[in-house]
Amino acid sequence: METQDRAELCFPHLSNTSCKKPAYSLPELVFLNITLSSISVITVTLNLLVIISVSHYRQLHTPTNILILSLAVSDFLVGLLTMPGDIIHNTSCWFLGDLMCSLYNYVSYILISASVGDIVLISIDRYVAICDPLHYQTRVTKSRVKVCVCLCWLCSVLYNFLLVKDDLSEPGRHNSCYGECVLIIDYITGTVDLIVSFISPVSIIVVLYMKVFVVAVSQARAMRSHVTEIKLQLSVTQTKKSELKAARNLGVLIIVFLICFIPYYCVSLAKPDLLNGSTTSLVYYLFYFNSTLNPVIYTLFYPWFRKAVKFIVTLQILQPGSCQAKIL
Repeated sequence: METQDRAELCFPHLSNTSCKKPAYSLPELVFLNITLSSISVITVTLNLLVIISVSHYRQLHTPTNILILSLAVSDFLVGLLTMPGDIIHNTSCWFLGDLMCSLYNYVSYILISASVGDIVLISIDRYVAICDPLHYQTRVTKSRVKVCVCLCWLCSVLYNFLLVKDDLSEPGRHNSCYGECVLIIDYITGTVDLIVSFISPVSIIVVLYMKVFVVAVSQARAMRSHVTEIKLQLSVTQTKKSELKAARNLGVLIIVFLICFIPYYCVSLAKPDLLNGSTTSLVYYLFYFNSTLNPVIYTLFYPWFRKAVKFIVTLQILQPGSCQAKIL
């Protein structure tokens, strides 16, 4: 009986202080590892395609695409670093030590914050492009966008350092046993993080996109009112399609973002220590799954991405002068 109990421990030689292994059956463990690993690979692949496309083709070096590139980099690193760590964290014992646990939590927070910041910057970019098109080229330049992206990453690094500095200075301070990797944020800090990382970005995104949607619909109606009677039916049909497409893209953007982020911050605000329980693993999976969906939402709607992927898959990207290819 004692031998069986020791076999269930992460570190059998530390019987008094070792954590127990997660209670998964072999079929459950295989299913979880295959599923989560597949999501991680898909996330890395999709975002890597975005990174290669925007970086390689000069025609895609626009302010908007620089923001998409930054978003893809953060989501790529989520799939490459954070998701594999989360698989270890939730399906087995943490064997990498307390320092790596603290660094893992810190890096995860940085990448998520940078991703959210990029989404906000993209919403601002689209707002200026549609609501103030005459001044877009002078206000939104590549150099300014690059500065904004750098500031976004710098703020993410500094903000999350303040958030987890105690855990970095004393790794493993929240662990109750060896083989555990937890980070407990107090109620006040969790509330501040909720406002900074969720409520404020969501408010900005919703307000800006609603204004964009209203302007787009009003412009479509103005164009429809000026068409001739002969072309009226065609114009109405095209306008309706345009309105539906704008509404769909807006709805997908906001709904997916909210679905992925609301559960995490609700649990974090209600009881932060619940985030470390195995029963709330789904909260983490949803939180990180947003990085898988971002390249789909922001990129697959663009025809240039499908064309760029075709060039990459068929190895046309390796041809001399391919960076000058017409993608748009």
